Amino acid sequence: MIFGGVGTGLYGMLVFVVLTVFIAGLMVGRTPDYLGKKIEAYDVKVSMLFIMVPVMSILGFTAWSSVSAWGLAGLNNAGPHGLSEMLYAFSSGTGNNGSAFAGLNANTPWYNTTIALSMLLGRFFMIVPVLALAGNMAKKKSSTGGAQGFPVSGVMFASLLAGVILIVGALTFFPVLALGPIVEHLLMLGSPIVF
Repeated sequence: MIFGGVGTGLYGMLVFVVLTVFIAGLMVGRTPDYLGKKIEAYDVKVSMLFIMVPVMSILGFTAWSSVSAWGLAGLNNAGPHGLSEMLYAFSSGTGNNGSAFAGLNANTPWYNTTIALSMLLGRFFMIVPVLALAGNMAKKKSSTGGAQGFPVSGVMFASLLAGVILIVGALTFFPVLALGPIVEHLLMLGSPIVF
């Protein structure tokens, strides 16, 4: 669920820390702050924008390819495996290097263009919200009252952070995973799935 290629894990994790501090502050009624700086609505908005850019890139291009004649023309496999091939191609394009399964003919104008757009979105349009968050946090003054904020250390915060990452990831990608790779695995095992 931490988006981006090599070297992007730190700022991706910090975005999730900001979201976790905000959610935890709402749950317990304390002022959400991180490193002595208050988390405000703008910080949460740009953090959600960071999360939504790759989601819209991966799921949007996969959905568009799965219903368009151009996207379906590049498939050598139908059904759940074909969806898995398209999902992997756009996930790889958004977060990494743009590789694809061997069964997907990605050397078509449709896939060349859409995977290139997903790379562009994954590289540049994700960094803009992170830079906006960093700039906004840098201009804030540090508060001295650390007792009013939610503690951001310890096992409780680590478990809340892991929970937010898992819940955001599950709510975002589990439906398409259930239609593609999970169904494909169950079919491979011989499960009686009725379509």
